[in-house]
Formats: sequence, C-alpha cells, structure tokens
Amino acid sequence: MKVLVADDDPQLVRALRITLSAHGYDVIAAPDGAAAIALAAKERPDIVMVDLGMPRLDGMQVIEALRGWTTAPIIVVSGRTGSADKVDALDAGADDFVTKPFQIDELLARLRALSRRAPASDDQPVVSFGDVRVDLSARSVTRDGVLVHLTPTEWQILEVLVRHPGALVTRQALLKEIWGTEQVTDTGYLRLYLSQLRKKLEADPSRPAHLLTESGMGYRLVIDPA
Repeated sequence: MKVLVADDDPQLVRALRITLSAHGYDVIAAPDGAAAIALAAKERPDIVMVDLGMPRLDGMQVIEALRGWTTAPIIVVSGRTGSADKVDALDAGADDFVTKPFQIDELLARLRALSRRAPASDDQPVVSFGDVRVDLSARSVTRDGVLVHLTPTEWQILEVLVRHPGALVTRQALLKEIWGTEQVTDTGYLRLYLSQLRKKLEADPSRPAHLLTESGMGYRLVIDPA
C-alpha cells in the first residue's frame, strides 16, 4: 500500500519512512504542499498523510485540492491541537486527525483502519430516520433526497450505529470497530466525528433527535424519537 507523507520536517519524514516501510507500506514524501499535490497526481497513493503547516501551500489547501479528484483517505498529522483546526480539516475532507507528538502504534492503527474497505453484500438494508436515508449496500446517504458527503471515518461510525438501531454502542466498541484495536483511547475524536455527523444529518444539531450521546457510555441511533 502506497502512503504519501507531506511534511516539511525532514527528521519526522525520515522516521516515518523507516517505520512505515518496516510495516509493509510503500512511502513517498513531499516537503511542501505544492509538491504533495503534484506527487499525489503522479503516484496515486492509497493514503495521504499531511501536515497543516507547510510552505507554498498549507495542509488545508492540499486537502481541498485532493478532494477535487480523489477519494483516497487523508489523515492529518499536525502539531495544532485546537478543535477549530480539527473541525476545519474534517470539513475540508480529511478522514482523521492525529496530533503531534503521537504514539506510532496509534498512527499505525489509524492507517490500518483507513485502509480497510469492507465489500458490501447484496442483503444489506436501507435505513431511514427523519429525512435521512442510509443505503448500506450502495454506501450512500441522502437527506431530503440530496446526496450527503461523508468522509470514510464518518461513514464507518454511522454504519455501526445503523446496524444496531436503538442499541447503545459503547465508545470502546466504536474505537475497536473503527480503529481496529482496543488500545486506542477516546481522546475526543468520537465526540468530534459525532458532532460532524449531526451537522450533516440532524435538523437541529444542537438538539439531536437521532444521533444521541449516552453520557459516559457511548452513542445510540434512534430511528423514531416518538
């Protein structure tokens, strides 16, 4: 699997190249945003890792440019810790956000999760709630008949909840399902992704009727609030 690493820190890029190569990834690297876009167009990587603060073009511009023509998963690896930066990156089309400094095991788990693409089976259902229609077979979501774009990670979270309508899905179960390991801790990512899903799918994201949080436990999809 080919991974494009876009970062202007040569020491980090060298460390990632050694580590990821040892785990079977084919690593290509770009030192700035403009080079990242050009290399992505030439090499067609399976996954893109991008820093937000880069010369020439910043990471946000890279994400927006890539999303114009590729659906390859994009994971932001950045020293910025503000929730606004994370939300902006996810809104621009990123699929995940890892804050520097990071544990390599966690980064590898995120990469494994992004690389998984489970094939859809013919008997997967269509589930509707409110004005939202989720077609698991087609892997599509519409709201009031209009197609809604979800990132791969947002889709994975929604799919788990849709497959267990009305049931409490614990945070740990979601972490294991999405990131593939019980060792990954919830550092606010699930809350952030649920917030993004509510903005896209709920009539009133501040007072959700379907994508509910069970405080201290997990999340629940309510098909019919009544």
